[in-house]
Amino acid sequence: MPLFEAKNVTKMFGDFTALDNVSISVPERCIYGLLGPNGAGKTTLIRIINQITGPDSGELFLNGKKLKPEDVATIGYLPEERGLYRKMKVGEEAVYFAQLKGLPKAEAIRRLKYWFKKLDMVDWWGKKVEELSKGMQQKVQFITTILHEPKLIIFDEPFTGFDPVNANTIKNEILFLREKGATIIFSTHNMASVEELCDNITLINKAKTILEGSVDEIRSKWAANEYDLILHGDVKIQGNGQYNILKQVFENDRSTVRLKTVSDISTNEILNNIMKSGKIISFNPALPSMNEIFIRVVESRN
Repeated sequence: MPLFEAKNVTKMFGDFTALDNVSISVPERCIYGLLGPNGAGKTTLIRIINQITGPDSGELFLNGKKLKPEDVATIGYLPEERGLYRKMKVGEEAVYFAQLKGLPKAEAIRRLKYWFKKLDMVDWWGKKVEELSKGMQQKVQFITTILHEPKLIIFDEPFTGFDPVNANTIKNEILFLREKGATIIFSTHNMASVEELCDNITLINKAKTILEGSVDEIRSKWAANEYDLILHGDVKIQGNGQYNILKQVFENDRSTVRLKTVSDISTNEILNNIMKSGKIISFNPALPSMNEIFIRVVESRN
């Protein structure tokens, strides 16, 4: 049973269709990628989930029950835009946001001290928000998003403003949250992050769903009959009519080869042919990256 579902959601702004019959089903304890180019409708759907606006038609469910305004207290939402009061002190503001989510002050302070220590932010407790870098501000918002231990967490471009070290820290914390039982909707343009973090995805383009499923299944489905081989030594392989050599590089006493089949040939036949040329160290399907799939799918619909 999915933790969250949106069924046939449509949203209009005047004559503009922001969402057109969009459905997503987010399994429990899953990191679910909500993907799409700018203006696709992702942010509109996120705002509908957070009860900021309502759909014109369609239904939303949390734990099998229709989503209600009071359910927002069980959702954590980290928007891409920073929403901190710049003149307030960091600790005071974090406590304030925690209390808005229903945490008693003492419990909020206890949890905040844990997270501030974990993310190396203790020295910033008494500083004003305006003294913080963009990355540090994003850390504060990350903490206030997850502090009340929500059932459903929505991250919209959570790595904005982070250097590689802090981005990796937050990635690890997102994985940790899933291990603890959280269900996460993750909206991003960074396809490398999708491959690292997401179990399932939905790709929205021009208000419509155009691709959905598990990341592994999608990458396998979009594989273009290409294979990567590593052979021992400086081995030269020629296409034999059944496959073409796309790239071959000799380095460190190994030949790395990318080939593409041009006919319905089995992998056994490919291996039998290539073994005549040299010793095969490894042979694997060349799965396309999510970035390649994203571009191919979106461009095919434009």
